[in-house]
Amino acid sequence: MDWAQNGPQFTQIRLKMKVLRLRLLHLFHLLWLSSLISARQVGKCSLARQLYRYGVPYSELPDWMCLVEGESSFNSKAINPSNVDGSVDWGLFQINDRYWCKPADGRPSTDLCRLPCRLLLSDDIRYSIACAKYIRRQQGFSAWVAWNNRCQGSKPHVRHCFRRRYRSSG
Repeated sequence: MDWAQNGPQFTQIRLKMKVLRLRLLHLFHLLWLSSLISARQVGKCSLARQLYRYGVPYSELPDWMCLVEGESSFNSKAINPSNVDGSVDWGLFQINDRYWCKPADGRPSTDLCRLPCRLLLSDDIRYSIACAKYIRRQQGFSAWVAWNNRCQGSKPHVRHCFRRRYRSSG
């Protein structure tokens, strides 16, 4: 095969491959955006009450609320696939699949919370809360980047979430 004669042909193939890669990247971006549209926003007071119900001390609730706001904006379906090491963060607490949960695609994980990552996207947030509490016991709040960056000063108040008239609202 004469490479000199086929040079323009190879240039066209390389160009087509670049266009295909850009289209795939665009498709991935659209899929990611569609996942945001189907997101489930957890109400702030609802989350505070559930955290308390599942054993989070009342005094820690402002830290947890600040953390969740910073990590997922209260989106129980949040997924962050853009970690430098190839790992993915899942759910309200953006729990990392390299250490804490088992990814479905077979990537290696220590799976310290002993649960599939997809459970961290469930509307039943007991699994997310249990895993987040375990991480907190192991590493403290400093395990979360958002807590380190946003929650050192003032934090959200939750008192109003526990007043009698607010019990039925989210």
